[in-house]
Amino acid sequence: MKISSATDIGLARSENQDIVRVDELFDNVLAVICDGMGGERSGEKASKIAIDAIFDKFVGEYQPTFDVTNIKTLLISAVNEANSQVYNSSRKDCKDFGMGTTCVAAFITKDRIHISNVGDSRAYILEGDGLKQITKDHTFARMLFERGDIIEEEIKSHPNRNMLTKAVGVEKSITPDYFEINHEEGFKLMLCSDGLSGYCSSEEMFEILNDNDVEVAARELIKLAISKGGRDNITLAIIAD
Repeated sequence: MKISSATDIGLARSENQDIVRVDELFDNVLAVICDGMGGERSGEKASKIAIDAIFDKFVGEYQPTFDVTNIKTLLISAVNEANSQVYNSSRKDCKDFGMGTTCVAAFITKDRIHISNVGDSRAYILEGDGLKQITKDHTFARMLFERGDIIEEEIKSHPNRNMLTKAVGVEKSITPDYFEINHEEGFKLMLCSDGLSGYCSSEEMFEILNDNDVEVAARELIKLAISKGGRDNITLAIIAD
């Protein structure tokens, strides 16, 4: 598999609270993006605790003999472990109280993609004619849409479109979402923080992903988000066959 990842502070923030990590594991790939939130440097701290917890848990317990059920259980367990560690850490220092992070984690094997997420960091898969969002955002605007209070077109312009309804480390326990899809030869998977997906359209991102190899696409997507104002940290990982 071909792998590329990138992160950029953007043009408006004083620090980068996003973290991305992608590692190979027994011919498979584990990729995680966390987008932290919290005052001072607490968001960055939450991201680092979460991403380290996920990798430590998953890499430490994964076995090549695992079937799809074992992988699902371990991936969700790893995200829950991240939640516990961030939550407990936030209780030890008053300046970290309330810190948290989004998380999107993907484990890619030879024939399947396993994804778990909390928050509004996303996973997309490239399809023949466009970019399909796999994950669902845990935001107030998305909740209103699913409740039938607004239509889908109103989500992007809603004043609370960025207000999270769920994040890693804010509550004592969480229930991460889980998705599993079969992939075909020539697939492209992208994970990203909302610093990319919040400012760039699916059509724009699809065009760059479709026309370039993973390394060039990663650079060009960062440039695209910066050209839109770069008002947030921008982070992504691309995994392709």
